[in-house]
Amino acid sequence: MTYQHKRIRLLFIPLGMIMFICLGAVYSWSVFRKPIESAFEIGSAQSGLPYMLFLASYAFLMPLGGYLMTRIHPRIVIMIGGLMVGTGWILSGFAPNITLLSLTYGVLAGGGVGLVYGVPMAVAAKWFPEKKGLAVGLTLSGFGVSPFVTAPLARHLIHEFGPFSTFTIMGTAFLIIILVLALPFRFPEASEESLSGKGPAGSSPETDTRAMLKTRKFYGLWICFGISTMVGLMTIGITGPVGEEIAHIEPVHAAWAVAAFSIFNGLGRPLFGWLTDRFGPYKTASLAYLLMALASLFMLLGKEGSVPTYLAAFSLLWLVLGGWLAIAPTTTSIFFGQQHYSRNYGVVFTAYGVGALIGVSSAGLIRDSFGSYLYVFYPVLILGILGLVLSALFLRK
Repeated sequence: MTYQHKRIRLLFIPLGMIMFICLGAVYSWSVFRKPIESAFEIGSAQSGLPYMLFLASYAFLMPLGGYLMTRIHPRIVIMIGGLMVGTGWILSGFAPNITLLSLTYGVLAGGGVGLVYGVPMAVAAKWFPEKKGLAVGLTLSGFGVSPFVTAPLARHLIHEFGPFSTFTIMGTAFLIIILVLALPFRFPEASEESLSGKGPAGSSPETDTRAMLKTRKFYGLWICFGISTMVGLMTIGITGPVGEEIAHIEPVHAAWAVAAFSIFNGLGRPLFGWLTDRFGPYKTASLAYLLMALASLFMLLGKEGSVPTYLAAFSLLWLVLGGWLAIAPTTTSIFFGQQHYSRNYGVVFTAYGVGALIGVSSAGLIRDSFGSYLYVFYPVLILGILGLVLSALFLRK
C-alpha cells in the first residue's frame, strides 16, 4: 500500500465523523422536548412525534440512498441529503404547531439524513475492506457522540433564543458543514481498491438483495436489529425527562447527562464493530442483549432519586444502541458480502425505522397511561431476554 493511498483513505474517517455529528443531532431531541411541550401545550406522546418521524424517515429513505450511490456519485447523494437536512431544521424554526414541526423536522430533515447516512459508511467500508467493522464503527462514532456537542449547544441556544430560533441557527450551520464536507467523498478507483487488501477471511459469497430476502439469516438479523433499535431509541428519546422525573436532577444537568451518555454511544460503534470482526455476530449480539437486560434491571431495582443508578443504566443503553449500529452493517457484510452492501444494508436498516415507530410511540403512551417512565423498563427487560434467544437461533455464522 502506498503512502499516498494511506493518506487518502484516512481522510474519510474524520470527515465522516464530523458529518455524522451534524446528522446525529436528532439524539439531542430530549433537550427540545419540554420547551416544545410548553410552546404548543401538548403532552409527551405528541412531543415525541417529530423525533419518531425523523427516525422513521431516515430509516425508510436509506434504501433509496443506497440505490442512488450506485447510480450517481457519492458526493452528489450527500449534497442532496444535506440540503434536505439543513432546510428541514431551518423551516422547523417557523413551524406554528406540532403537525408542521413533525413534517419539517421529522419528514424533511429525517429523510435527508436517510439519504446521507449510508454514504460515509459505504465509502469507509470500500477503503478499508480488511477492517470493515472498525472503520465503519469509527466513522459512525460521530453520530453517537453528536449529543456531546449538540445537546449542550441546543440547551444554551434554547435558553438564549428559544427553541424555534435554535432550530434555524443549528440548521444553517448543518447545511454549510455537510455541503463543504461532501466535496472529497468518493469510492476508490479499481487500482486503489486493489491496494486496500481483501476483506476478512470467511466472508460469505456475494449475495444480491433479491437473494438476501430469501434467506433465514436476513430475517433473523432484521428482527434482532429492530428489537435493539426499538429499545435504544425508546430510551434515548426519554433520557432527559427520566433524569428529571425519576433521578430528580435539574434540567441543565439532564442536558449534560445526555452529552455524557453520547460518549458511550460513540464508543459503542468502534468497540462493537471490532468485536463483530473478531468474534462474529452471535457472540457480539449476545453481549449487547445482556447489557440491555442489565440496564433495565438497574432502573427497575434502583431507588427513585438514585443518580448513580440512572447514570449506569443509561450509559449501558446508549452503549448498546451505538453497538448495534455497528453490529448490523458489519454482519450484513459478513453474511451477504461487499458487492451489494449499499443496497443490502439499506434494506436491513428499515428495521431501524420500524423500531423507531414502535419504540418512541410506546414510550410516550406508557408515560401518559401509567404516569411514570419507569414502566418503560419492563418491556425493555423482556426484549433483552428475547434478543438473546433470537440471536442464538439466527446469528450463528
